[in-house]
Amino acid sequence: MPNELQKTYPAEADFPDLTKHNNWMGQCLTPEIYAKLRDKTTPSGFTLDGAIQTGVDNPGHPFIYTVGCVAGDEESYDVFADLFDPVIDGRHGGYSKDAKHKTDLNPNNLKGGDDLNPKYVLSSRVRTGRSIKGICLPPHCSRGERRKVEKIVTDALNSLDGEFSGTYYPLSNMTEAEQDQLISDHFLFDKPVSPLLTCAGMARDWPDARGIWHNKDKNFLVWVNEEDHIRVISMEKGGNLKTVFKRFCDGLSKVETCMKQKGAEYMWNDHLGFVLTCPSNLGTGLRAGVHVKIPKVSADMKRFEEILDKLRLQKRGAGGVDTKAEGGLFDISNADRIGYSEVALVQFVVDGVKLLVDMEMRLEEGKPIDDLIPTTKK
Repeated sequence: MPNELQKTYPAEADFPDLTKHNNWMGQCLTPEIYAKLRDKTTPSGFTLDGAIQTGVDNPGHPFIYTVGCVAGDEESYDVFADLFDPVIDGRHGGYSKDAKHKTDLNPNNLKGGDDLNPKYVLSSRVRTGRSIKGICLPPHCSRGERRKVEKIVTDALNSLDGEFSGTYYPLSNMTEAEQDQLISDHFLFDKPVSPLLTCAGMARDWPDARGIWHNKDKNFLVWVNEEDHIRVISMEKGGNLKTVFKRFCDGLSKVETCMKQKGAEYMWNDHLGFVLTCPSNLGTGLRAGVHVKIPKVSADMKRFEEILDKLRLQKRGAGGVDTKAEGGLFDISNADRIGYSEVALVQFVVDGVKLLVDMEMRLEEGKPIDDLIPTTKK
């Protein structure tokens, strides 16, 4: 229920100071919307103030324009739609409240992707999140719910066989050194030091009911109870993004099939697609990325960023969102999440990275690339 003390004050007395904020929540939340939603709760008791707390406490981010709000359960997106709808529309560059999301997890529909030049493309990865229907999301879940997520997911994972046979490693059983090694190997999510996570309530009771599962080849991983109920990751060295995507699709399907046998399933609806904690990850939740070394293409940063925008791609440093590229090594991935299918988003990466590598080779030969630069956005 809402804080009873809240009701003794008018909504304008509780409206947060957002004058220095540059996140989507701060841009979209008005005193009128706050007054309309402040005393509403979802069936599980999640409130508007719970949804916006991370954005109130974190006015901005040095590298990215953050969202500034999270969902506490599946119903949050309906109960607080007056805030979430404009946030989703703004964050995703136009996605109306009556739009329908597309999904396509058939890897056979991807064209190419098995021939990205390994001289330039050093590794490939596809990841997404999933939420289990009927259980509150990490910002709002109880200890019991979090432990139930762990049980449902690990039971499903432990029933897999063949290339997906693997082992679950609870964080509570790991030494500090083991955790640090897995983090540095990019297998394990980092400790919850980010205020974006801690202020949203996702780090409560750490490390209770958190862990990592991976198959024997360590090329299919599942994180349990980080920002989402689960994060599913398929990865390997080199430029065969098609194989990575196929493993990703097959593994996702196998996990849900095993879950459904026990009466559990993923959160999904026609409008939002796969429902996740952060509005930035709605739809597919998918991020397909490669580590690609392109020092000559990226030397003209302004032109490079314009090319990426037209290709519907985004860049990060190879170490993650808060890192800078070194030696022309970038993590290049799809910029979109919702409104496009999984296959379409991976196709953007395949086609775009192939073009970037062609540009790099052309520049290595001392030739111009003007004819290769796209003139319109995909």
